[in-house]
Amino acid sequence: MAGRVPSLLVLLVFPSSCLAFRSPLSVFKRFKETTRPFSNECLGTTRPVVPIDSSDFALDIRMPGVTPKQSDTYFCMSMRIPVDEEAFVIDFKPRASMDTVHHMLLFGCNMPSSTGSYWFCDEGTCTDKANILYAWARNAPPTRLPKGVGFRVGGETGSKYFVLQVHYGDISAFRDNNKDCSGVSLHLTRLPQPLIAGMYLMMSVDTVIPAGEKVVNSDISCHYKNYPMHVFAYRVHTHHLGKVVSGYRVRNGQWTLIGRQSPQLPQAFYPVEHPVDVSFGDLLAARCVFTGEGRTEATHIGGTSSDEMCNLYIMYYMEAKHAVSFMTCTQNVAPDMFRTIPPEANIPIPVKSDMVMMHEHHKETEYKDKIPLLQQPKREEEVLDQGDFYSLLSKLLGEREDVVHVHKYNPTEKAESESDLVAEIANVVQKKDLGRSDAREGAEHERGNAILVRDRIHKFHRLVSTLRPPESRVFSLQQPPPGEGTWEPEHTGDFHMEEALDWPGVYLLPGQVSGVALDPKNNLVIFHRGDHVWDGNSFDSKFVYQQIGLGPIEEDTILVIDPNNAAVLQSSGKNLFYLPHGLSIDKDGNYWVTDVALHQVFKLDPNNKEGPVLILGRSMQPGSDQNHFCQPTDVAVDPGTGAIYVSDGYCNSRIVQFSPSGKFITQWGEESSGSSPLPGQFTVPHSLALVPPLGQLCVADRENGRIQCFKTDTKEFVREIKHSSFGRNVFAISYIPGLLFAVNGKPHFGDQEPVQGFVMNFSNGEIIDIFKPVRKHFDMPHDIVASEDGTVYIGDAHTNTVWKFTLTEKLEHRSVKKAGIEVQEIKGKGSGGLNLGNFFASRKGYSRKGFDRLSTEGSDQEKEDDGSESEEEYSAPLPALAPSSS
Repeated sequence: MAGRVPSLLVLLVFPSSCLAFRSPLSVFKRFKETTRPFSNECLGTTRPVVPIDSSDFALDIRMPGVTPKQSDTYFCMSMRIPVDEEAFVIDFKPRASMDTVHHMLLFGCNMPSSTGSYWFCDEGTCTDKANILYAWARNAPPTRLPKGVGFRVGGETGSKYFVLQVHYGDISAFRDNNKDCSGVSLHLTRLPQPLIAGMYLMMSVDTVIPAGEKVVNSDISCHYKNYPMHVFAYRVHTHHLGKVVSGYRVRNGQWTLIGRQSPQLPQAFYPVEHPVDVSFGDLLAARCVFTGEGRTEATHIGGTSSDEMCNLYIMYYMEAKHAVSFMTCTQNVAPDMFRTIPPEANIPIPVKSDMVMMHEHHKETEYKDKIPLLQQPKREEEVLDQGDFYSLLSKLLGEREDVVHVHKYNPTEKAESESDLVAEIANVVQKKDLGRSDAREGAEHERGNAILVRDRIHKFHRLVSTLRPPESRVFSLQQPPPGEGTWEPEHTGDFHMEEALDWPGVYLLPGQVSGVALDPKNNLVIFHRGDHVWDGNSFDSKFVYQQIGLGPIEEDTILVIDPNNAAVLQSSGKNLFYLPHGLSIDKDGNYWVTDVALHQVFKLDPNNKEGPVLILGRSMQPGSDQNHFCQPTDVAVDPGTGAIYVSDGYCNSRIVQFSPSGKFITQWGEESSGSSPLPGQFTVPHSLALVPPLGQLCVADRENGRIQCFKTDTKEFVREIKHSSFGRNVFAISYIPGLLFAVNGKPHFGDQEPVQGFVMNFSNGEIIDIFKPVRKHFDMPHDIVASEDGTVYIGDAHTNTVWKFTLTEKLEHRSVKKAGIEVQEIKGKGSGGLNLGNFFASRKGYSRKGFDRLSTEGSDQEKEDDGSESEEEYSAPLPALAPSSS
């Protein structure tokens, strides 16, 4: 992907027959003649077209300073595509906040319904067929398409106009007649894209949700009768009453998940967990699960605040010669099929109450008796007494990854009793007779069901622990010689890491997360790439960065995050970096970061705004001498001596030591040779972890799938830690007294080892726990950091996500001396506990007006090969064009 533009990058591609490219400057000159003036309050929108390079430009589509006067106002505006030739949209970046905008839709068409600067969308959107290109709501993050995929516009077959529709649900922000310039920025390219993106909208038009009904299903299904499409992203949408939306491909009776998400989370386009191809004859199926609790009247599908919606947007690509840009499904052609829908489709997804983005300003008094706000319980007894059964189930199911996602991970290897349990839970959720005429009897009945579910979950957890196979590993270890031991805690006993499901930081969605660390106050610090990405076009064969013209990242790349509520406490690092990579923090709180494009290491004082305190390496100059690096990956600073260690890197295979002032001291390491690398040989030394009590430095030897540890004084090799469950890669490591944490990489073709996190007893290298997230999934877990209380954070460079994991079970530990002296065993408990505090968040008749807006989404006043690669990060991999059975 190309770099970034002040608001959003959009590629524009033209057909290969265009041998001569017109300069984007000429495009801009032509477009100036039709540019409309913007309000003085709309800063940054006076240049709708911004040239990027000879083939690409950015297009800023904004409302021209509008002031909605009543709630549920839909405004539309149009912009003619500023080129006659065929082009391609490859990137979308929203320019809006849910404080003012409920949602936005971007359409492509040949003629808008009005030629005015903007108009009420009740007059229509387009006079011809309108294709949905993009949808946004709930502060959803930018949408970046896979490499080689674009929405086709212009030319003979593409749309001639973009039409932006903005829905202003709550207008309290406009009481002082403020003007709004919300919109979306596009990155377009003329370069021919081999694969054309499109949108498949599954939408219910006739669902009725009876007042007070606990569970209401809305099912949609259609036969697919077109050329193969390859699904790469999805987005769900309902209003307040929606609990979970799931989409599937059904082939020969087998259900394959496309996507499943809570509509109460940020309504972004989420990448599919596994590529899904849809072929002629397949069925596409979707289910929205609603509750009518809290409503006094039946709720219908419609476009107003009191209505509901059931929408699943499926983003796909097709081969260019067969591409169809927009398809819809509004029927249920196979209702009986839903008897066999996977039970997961009926189970709500845990959502913490403060992550449900909703404002209560608009019509607050009208709905305060219809939508009760849930309060977070403090004790298990309070949880069991909760009246909202969905909230109860989400809390209970949120306790165990094994239960919530039993169908997501290795379902064929699970015991039969597991699926039985999930089916029983789903059956409890789907019971229609949970309500009783007598309130007390109903509460007792619900409590009984809850206790049943809880007990079975606990029973299930015990069963799983007996089924887990012993760890298969290859381990080589050299212990320190007698007399050279140091006190080091040794951890034994039950030890289990689980995702902190009540931590909202998983939805921060910055750019590619390359580094995570903890500052002296135990705040989480994230190093990310903004809208820059590392892909196959970033470097040439000599490792020289090829996208300097994009400029440095213009947003803050270093975020300081509150470890409890994920609030951004501080940010810095704008206009400094091109491709951020490693991050570590020394005992004084200084940030040490690496940039693989600059080939440099930086020391930053977070309290000093005047620039780096120390810079090592030469800017944009790869090398292997004492003054140059070649894509350095990480830094570690000895808390005792101040010595600086740099892992260097992707094109060098060495560890370099500097004095505290930055003077070169020494280096060691060499490139691996053969399939059995020797000690001190590296293939991408990727992450460093100091072990101060033992005077050791451990290195994640990424492409060799192992961890090597060395003495910091003599650089002598101490030991190797290597397990078969690592697979071929170890991306990152982190040390706390007695424990070593690690994450591996995605399995190579034909390999079986999944991507996951590891906890190891540092004294002997034994794996004592393996863990994965519940929300989302690991794709490229790039860095890991652990605090001494057992809290672990992992940043993923592909899903742009940071997870928090906590210790949830008993931990025994004892101190031993490496010289062999035995000491009395001490028992204690780790921090954490069962996650019972995970919450769900807590419209009259069908109207033509609501139907007109159906595809525009109504309001609910809501205020989520084989061998090593030549480069580290890359654009989302495209599914194979050949049909698969997945």
